[in-house]
Order: sequence, then C-alpha cells, then structure tokens
Amino acid sequence: MQGLVQAMQTQAHTQAALQDQLEAQAQVLAPVPQGNDHGGPSIMERLKRMALPSFKGESQPLLAESWMREIEKIF
Repeated sequence: MQGLVQAMQTQAHTQAALQDQLEAQAQVLAPVPQGNDHGGPSIMERLKRMALPSFKGESQPLLAESWMREIEKIF
C-alpha cells in the first residue's frame, strides 16, 4: 500500500514538472498567436480548461485511487 502512495506522489511531482515545462514553453513561444493553425485553442489552453484535479500526496489510498480515476476519465 505504501508503494501505491509513493507512486502517486511521484506522479503528482511529474505532473507538476510537466505543467511547469509546458508553461515555460508557452512563454518562449509567446510571440506566436494563441491557438493553432486551424484557428482553435492551443494545447496549453485546452489543458488549462480541463481544470485537472491535483494530487497533494495524501496518504490515504482511497483518495489516491479516486484521483487516479478522475484523471483517467479526463484523458
């Protein structure tokens, strides 16, 4: 069970690092108009709209599993 909690914490840190990386890339590409070549929203805008639930490293397995289910539903 502790392994699951540790895996979930690692996943949360990875998600935060990915979000930071995406935001940094978006800043580098700031002169580029928001959206894609087809006039739709950019990937970053679509991710932000999803309002992904965050995992705060809870030690209760049910909370971790619930978070995983919510993420899986979104993707």
